[in-house]
Amino acid sequence: MTPIQKHPAIAVLGGGSWATALIKVLCENNDVVGWWVRNSDDVEHIQKHQHNPRYLSDVTLDTDKLFVSTDLHAVAGDADVLILAVPAAFLADALEPLQGTLHSKRIISAVKGIIPETHQVVGEWLRDMHGVPFLQFGAIIGASHAEEVAMERLSYLSVASRDRALARAMSKNLKTDYMQVKHIRDIIGSEYASVIKNIYAIAAGIAHGLGYGDNFQAALVSNAQREMRRFIKAVHGKRQDIIRTEYSSDLFVTMYSPFSRNRTLGHMIGKGYSLQAAMNELGMVAEGYYAAKHIRDVKRQAEVKMPIASAVYKVLYKDVSPKKAIRNLVKKLD
Repeated sequence: MTPIQKHPAIAVLGGGSWATALIKVLCENNDVVGWWVRNSDDVEHIQKHQHNPRYLSDVTLDTDKLFVSTDLHAVAGDADVLILAVPAAFLADALEPLQGTLHSKRIISAVKGIIPETHQVVGEWLRDMHGVPFLQFGAIIGASHAEEVAMERLSYLSVASRDRALARAMSKNLKTDYMQVKHIRDIIGSEYASVIKNIYAIAAGIAHGLGYGDNFQAALVSNAQREMRRFIKAVHGKRQDIIRTEYSSDLFVTMYSPFSRNRTLGHMIGKGYSLQAAMNELGMVAEGYYAAKHIRDVKRQAEVKMPIASAVYKVLYKDVSPKKAIRNLVKKLD
């Protein structure tokens, strides 16, 4: 199939499962969608077979509407809106070729991670490193396992943006029969919530792998909510209602769902896998691994108490046994 040549107004950068799910949704609401995928073999496969060979391979993609390419400038050049779906650890390198041009774009982050080089959430990093003002930025927030979106199971998302027009436009692009979307204004708080919930998911996975039951998991989730609230207040300067859907839904689903790669990573570690073996078998980026180290550094500066995040950090980076880390954590939970 010959790829379309029309330049898109909206484009997704990244070739993973969440990027693939977003492409599926966006093609339902647009005549043409740009898609930057790094691997040329993957691009050729997508064009020929109408599915991503590496992620969500059962999902048929409307290639008649796709401009998919390894050429970042060709995909992003004329696009007014860029949706970032590259893991946070690799985002700086991925966007380096677009240095000096991003400030003219409206950018939506679908990244739920910390930028390692600066310890910032994506909105802050784009503002400081690429000159993208918050009025041109938004973030997709909420419970959004790519697998369930691909299966068209009902999901609820929020677009966090200070620009109501941008939020409305993005909501229109994402809204389907199986996707409900609303607008919120809290960019920083909601981005941090999306980052640290991955750490808590690793904790939930470790506990499950060690044989702790639902009763303990319920206490762990309850404590994770309070820990998240303390952290966001300390680093953001605002007390947020963490029980609201845009904060807690992603926390709950990531801690409980078998689709959660962070929970899966933790479960394997709890079962006795080494960290490296677990990551190799997972085969995908678990943002909580990177977040655990960087949130530790941020929380130390903010002087906020985070026993769950600290326990996960010790398992991942200090070679503390999962059994010992959870046993010590048990004493610190309310």
